Amino acid sequence: MGWNQKSRMNFSLLLPSLLGISLLWPCLPATENSKTEKVKHSAGPHLRVKRGWMWNQFFVPEEMNRTSYRIGQLRSDLDNGNNSFQYKLLGAEAGSIFVIDERTGDIYARQKLDREERSLYTLRAQVIDTTTGRAVEPESEFVIRVSDINDNEPKFLDEPYEAIVPEMSPEGTLVIQVTASDADDPSSGNNARLLYSLLRGQPYFSIEPTTGVIRISSKMDRELQDEYWVIIQAKDMLGLPGALSGTTSVLIKLSDVNDNKPIFKESLYRLTVSESAPTGTSIGKIMAYDNDIGENAEMDYSIEEDDSQTFDIITNNETQEGIVILKKKVDFEHQNHYGIRAKVKNRHVDEKLMKYHAEASTTFIKVQVEDDDEPPVFHFPYYIFEIFEGSPHGSFVGVVSAADPDQRNSPIGYSVTRSKVFSIDDNGTIIATNPLDREISAWYNLSVTATEKYNVQQISAVPVYVQVLNINDHPPEFSEYYETFVCENAASGQVIQTISAVDRDESVEDHHFYFNLSVDDAKNSSFTIMDNQDNTAVILTNRTGFSLQEEPVFYISILIADNGIPSLTSTNTLTIYICDCDDNGSTQTCSNKDLMLSLGFRTEIIIAILISIMIIFGFIFLILGLKQQRKQTLFPEKGEDFGENIFRYDDEGGGEEDTEAFDIAELRSSTVMRERRTRKAPAAEIRSLYRQSLQVGPDSAIFRKFILEKLEEANTDPCAPPFDSLQTYAFEGTGSLAGSLSSLGSAVSDQDENYDYLNELGPRFKRLACMFGSAMQSNY
Repeated sequence: MGWNQKSRMNFSLLLPSLLGISLLWPCLPATENSKTEKVKHSAGPHLRVKRGWMWNQFFVPEEMNRTSYRIGQLRSDLDNGNNSFQYKLLGAEAGSIFVIDERTGDIYARQKLDREERSLYTLRAQVIDTTTGRAVEPESEFVIRVSDINDNEPKFLDEPYEAIVPEMSPEGTLVIQVTASDADDPSSGNNARLLYSLLRGQPYFSIEPTTGVIRISSKMDRELQDEYWVIIQAKDMLGLPGALSGTTSVLIKLSDVNDNKPIFKESLYRLTVSESAPTGTSIGKIMAYDNDIGENAEMDYSIEEDDSQTFDIITNNETQEGIVILKKKVDFEHQNHYGIRAKVKNRHVDEKLMKYHAEASTTFIKVQVEDDDEPPVFHFPYYIFEIFEGSPHGSFVGVVSAADPDQRNSPIGYSVTRSKVFSIDDNGTIIATNPLDREISAWYNLSVTATEKYNVQQISAVPVYVQVLNINDHPPEFSEYYETFVCENAASGQVIQTISAVDRDESVEDHHFYFNLSVDDAKNSSFTIMDNQDNTAVILTNRTGFSLQEEPVFYISILIADNGIPSLTSTNTLTIYICDCDDNGSTQTCSNKDLMLSLGFRTEIIIAILISIMIIFGFIFLILGLKQQRKQTLFPEKGEDFGENIFRYDDEGGGEEDTEAFDIAELRSSTVMRERRTRKAPAAEIRSLYRQSLQVGPDSAIFRKFILEKLEEANTDPCAPPFDSLQTYAFEGTGSLAGSLSSLGSAVSDQDENYDYLNELGPRFKRLACMFGSAMQSNY
């Protein structure tokens, strides 16, 4: 049993019509029942004999778009066409992707095949006899290969593309390489063979067709155009008809090179500067423009021509402006305009690009000086004058001079600030207003101000130094206070003291002093002096033996002369104490004398302090005594024994009928009705009350006198509290002219009552007099 060679031949003949579908069969071993032991090579171009096995394959194109289409036929050579054989297709894809006609053996594909997804399928085939249900031939495998067609266009992998290339690059400079990929089979014809072409970008760029390398084909200037969009196309099948294509775009940017020099847009700049402007002042800006960018546009400005060396230019690195600054002060009266030339150049220039920067750009700057009202200017920055000490009032010191630098030449006024020793007139002459003493102040530092009379705001000052010259007006004197001691048993010629002198005057040469005894002392043979010729002298004894009891102290006059012109002489007294010395020459008695003097001095101080303390305490006691005496005068009644008759309550009460506030029985034993009386003089009234008080018990004259005195004190004491705050309750007595202050019965008694006498009771009754006296009179 075996495959029908005729059918294989037919299959082979059908291959061209199968559009490349191949079916690969493995070799089957030859059997005795086979009609052919070997498959001949002439069986067909797709059948070959290899080691006794037959290989066969179907090729199917992938572009089939039909739902089901025939790709080949399987047929056994035992099949005689009586429909007794059944063909079966086995495998993973059988029934889903591939199906077989069981009667005819035709194989169909149920869906479109994509080689890029899967290019090979392995299936198995089997033939069964339907009458017996047995396999006619053994199961065999075959392969279906999907042949490639050009169904994938080229695609660029690394989109988007961007490249940077320096401007002015030469032709042939590499820019970038683009690469496209085709999913078709590269071994199947030209389906995946690509060619690159330039759709956009001529004439500045070109591309290599097979590599996709983009190169520069023409020089480009960034200042004209700084970026380019280039479109690249890739075609498969080497660009033959029917080829597929893909495109991409490439952004090519031009980087800057320093191929442009900075240039001034203005050939002339006009600037102004005030003559009062200090050095370093910015007077204006100049600007150059550079078409380059970044570091290539950085520039430096400089002065090319400026004979006066008055101006300078610095560069603002942020704005790339040139700032013109004042290097030296200008003076309108000296020069009112300037002309300078400035240049500019790039800061960073490559040697290869120096040809673009051969000549620097320049511009001309005119500077106009503005006239300002300037303060006066002294002829010298400072003045030094000399004057002898002791010069009289109005002595000449020196002359200062200032002038207005402006064209109007304003008159100048002078003044000396904060000085009581010197004054100045309108001509600038300085005079001394007080005598000068070099020993008090040898130098005077003055400040003289000059003020324009046309504009008093314009003021300038100059320092003036006045040196007071010395004259020999101070005689020499002892350099210190000397206390000289000599023993009673001193021998003749003994040195007892060394003296020196000082002179407050200033000497042109070094000071030199001469020492001598006065004429009177020179006749005294007790002591003598010897000049050492070095501004010192020694005192020597001129006799042997001294007596402490007879002459305890000697006073000698020493004449000291200086070397000034004229020479001055002073007389200085030297005190010499005679001392009782022991055998060793120790002046113990003189030392005790010093101690006593010191103690005596301290005793005097202590006595003075004690006297001062006693005076202070005496003054304090005197003040206290005066205060005590004043208190006794103001309150004499405090010494009398009548405290039991006074009752004080802190309640105003409610009248005579108010018995809850206080017990009125404590003030009087019986109620006495008051009668209206005419007002009498205070003195006569007091005497009358005194007489009445002798007849009544509690209503005594002493008690009434006390009340009246208290009333008088309240009227005259400015420190007394207000009357409405003084709450004093006391018995008034039976003879009170004021009567009862109770409101009880006032309706009956007040009609005939005359209250004019209240005006005579003092200022505290003024309010009552005003309220009752006038009111009652108006009722009449």
